[in-house]
Amino acid sequence: MLTIPDNLQISSFAQYKEWYQASVNAPESFWSAIAEQFEWKKKWNNVLSYDFKKPEVKWFEGGKLNITENCLDRYLKTQPNKTAIIWEPNNPDEETRHITYRQLYVKVSHFANVLKNNGIQKGDKVCLYMPMIPELAIAVLACARIGAVHSVVFAGFSSSALSSRINDAHCKMLITANEVYRGEKKVELKTICDEALENTPSIETVIVYRRTVEPTPMKIGRDKFWFDELQKVGKDCEAEIMDAEDELFILYTSGSTGQPKGMVHTCAGYMVGTTFSFQNVFQMQSDDIYWCTADIGWITGHSYIVYGPLAAGATTVMFEGVPSYPDYGRFWEICEKLKITHFYTAPTAIRALAKQPLSFVEKYDLSSLKVLGTVGEPINEEAWHWYNDYVGHGNCPIVDTWWQTETGAIMISPLAGITPTRPTFATQPLPGVQLALMDEKGKEIEKKPEKAEGRLAVKFPWPSMARTVYGNHERYKKVYFSQFEGKYFTGDGAYRDASGNYRITGRVDDVIIVSGHNLGTAPIENAINEHASVAESAVIGFPHEIKGNALCAYVTLHKDIQVSDQLIKEIRSLIGTTIGPIAKPDKVIFTPSLPKTRSGKIMRRILRKIASGQEDQLGDISTLLNPEAVEKIILAYKKHL
Repeated sequence: MLTIPDNLQISSFAQYKEWYQASVNAPESFWSAIAEQFEWKKKWNNVLSYDFKKPEVKWFEGGKLNITENCLDRYLKTQPNKTAIIWEPNNPDEETRHITYRQLYVKVSHFANVLKNNGIQKGDKVCLYMPMIPELAIAVLACARIGAVHSVVFAGFSSSALSSRINDAHCKMLITANEVYRGEKKVELKTICDEALENTPSIETVIVYRRTVEPTPMKIGRDKFWFDELQKVGKDCEAEIMDAEDELFILYTSGSTGQPKGMVHTCAGYMVGTTFSFQNVFQMQSDDIYWCTADIGWITGHSYIVYGPLAAGATTVMFEGVPSYPDYGRFWEICEKLKITHFYTAPTAIRALAKQPLSFVEKYDLSSLKVLGTVGEPINEEAWHWYNDYVGHGNCPIVDTWWQTETGAIMISPLAGITPTRPTFATQPLPGVQLALMDEKGKEIEKKPEKAEGRLAVKFPWPSMARTVYGNHERYKKVYFSQFEGKYFTGDGAYRDASGNYRITGRVDDVIIVSGHNLGTAPIENAINEHASVAESAVIGFPHEIKGNALCAYVTLHKDIQVSDQLIKEIRSLIGTTIGPIAKPDKVIFTPSLPKTRSGKIMRRILRKIASGQEDQLGDISTLLNPEAVEKIILAYKKHL
């Protein structure tokens, strides 16, 4: 029987292997032992029941709890004056806010009463469309405290994207702010909301937080100011007792069809999975300062800014701004100022910062850093080494984490300072995560021979997995459980080395068959990105009358690099040398930037349509981070033709 410490942490690689084996041999006993470390109103009757054919998964059935009591109440006894949230504003001249666990508990309880006073009850859906300010985390936790289901929509999405998500979840309330700062820009959030609310019949009330002092348009009877509503209610709010499988939140993620999927996460399993993974991947100690640069509008922000860190009793940093404002040293200035120990960001951000002069990094003292992390996509080797050399100075393990909105928590990652790392590899699965590499015939590729490449699936449930697509369980079944019988299909390809380390090779729909050869786009992109002149690239397939498909590489160059035929030859030669002649792209298109989602993922679907002559069928591109880039890419492609 495993002895689980209070902080849930594995302390050596030998212990990791012991825990992992125990989690495979007796998963219910393993997760039961982990779950014992949390506070429950009533213990569960059954650890797990599941049927991947339906599919249906239930963890800790019969258990009663409230996730906010595990994030807040229990720390009132042990560390009430410890800082829970540090907020760093967009403008460096504005004051940093420090909120203790006791203060956060009071603020969450107070706002929870605002929700109740405005008719929100257990099970009601509440949409949040807010800047990265502490009130966003407070509102999320307030929903959870009374059993309302929160649906956070990133505050960079368009009004149409907001209204479609409100309508899909039938949200009763919208919580927003009057304006948001983003670098030098000031965006009128409330105006965007008003446009969205023209077609959202389920919304009864809008709560508006004043981020700025500017006049705010308000609709009488519907719109209410956050501060005014606080004056009407008390500060004590008992936590609603929730069933383990009650819905905690809905979070929308992109679908291959362009129609977002509302992934539903539940209370107990999500709490156990996120906290366990947070403690083990990052190996936090009591006085550490942890900063995840994501937005709470994404799963990374849900799991590793709010719920995971707070349930672990950590100090978590929220940043309102962008890495380039007021200059490209902002991340590193904050690391020095707050003495950040754990820094978790996206490869896209790392590549963007690596393009800038080293002086932006070198002028700051980064000696407080202990652990670096990456999230959102596989990191290429050049970016990994820059991150390691110039940010970590070779002293910080890099945890390259793989997981998804659907998984809720990190699935594959080094444990900081414990797992041997390998650049561009997410390395080993966490305890409780049973992976399977599948071949094209749907058969699992066994561990021998050790080296293998295939499609990544998971063959046993884990606590933090999404239970369904909101309002469309058939879609959940079709997308995730129809590809391989009895297994969850991740949609990703992966390579497994002789040591059992996993490297994610990209979405399977980004695997292109060229002249009968399966080519993953990620290795080709990595090869292109190794060229000194290249900042970023994306490779897609387009129809070819002889090969079936041919490759097209969209390439963004570093600043002041001139396009030339010689450069194209060098890029194609580099691919030929690194991967083989079959992987050389037929077309190399130089573009000023690539179309990206707000979380930094390249929208290859758009690039494929442009290369296939379907630029009139791109669909809604307003939710992109840079929709203006699309027209420039179309022009660059036509110029190439």
